[in-house]
Amino acid sequence: MLTVGLTGGIGAGKSEVARLLASYGAVLVDSDVIAREVVEPGTEGLAAVVAEFGEQILTADGRLDRPRLGAVVFADDQRRAALNAIVHPLVGRRAAELRQAAGPDAIVVHDVPLLTENGLAPMYDLVIVVDADPATQLDRLVRLRGLTEDEARSRIAAQATREQRLAIADVVIDNGGPLERLEPRVRAVWEQLRERVGSGSSGPSGSS
Repeated sequence: MLTVGLTGGIGAGKSEVARLLASYGAVLVDSDVIAREVVEPGTEGLAAVVAEFGEQILTADGRLDRPRLGAVVFADDQRRAALNAIVHPLVGRRAAELRQAAGPDAIVVHDVPLLTENGLAPMYDLVIVVDADPATQLDRLVRLRGLTEDEARSRIAAQATREQRLAIADVVIDNGGPLERLEPRVRAVWEQLRERVGSGSSGPSGSS
C-alpha cells in the first residue's frame, strides 16, 4: 500500500486532482467529506461542537450551520483551533478505518486541505501539493465560488503560505493554467505512483 497526502491552497484545484486520481483507481479518503460526516446530527462530533460554540451554530432542523460557524472561526484563530481540536481527531480515526479497508496494493490518496498547517506530512509515504499562484486562487474564488474579494483574501490568509506548502511537497502539480492542461500532469503523476507500488522504490519527486 502507498499512502499519499494531497493538499493545496483554497482555489488551487486540489479537488479536481483528487477526482482525477480516483478515476484512475486511487482509493480516495476525502477529509472534507469525512469532516461533514463526523458532525452529522446525532454524532459525538456535533455534540462537542455545540458544547463549544453554542446552539446558535445549528440550523432550525438541528444540523450544523456551516456558514455561521465559518464566519466565527475564520475570523478568530483561537476559535478555529478549538474547532480543529474537536473535528481533526474524529476525521483521523475515520480515515484510518478507510485506509485499513483498502487492499495491500492500493494507492490511498488522503485529500487533506490543512495538511501543511497541522504538520501531517510525516504521516504519508509522500505528499503531493497542487500549486497555483495567489492571484489565480483569488480569481477562482471570486469568479467561480462567488466570494467577495475580501472573503477570498481572508480564506487564503487563514491557510499556510504557498512557500510553506511547497516546502513539504514531494511532488508538485502546477495548476496555474487552464483546466485542460491539468489532466496530463495528473496522469503522469499517477503513473509514477503505480511504478512505486510495483517497485517498492522510495517514490517520485519533482514537479508536473
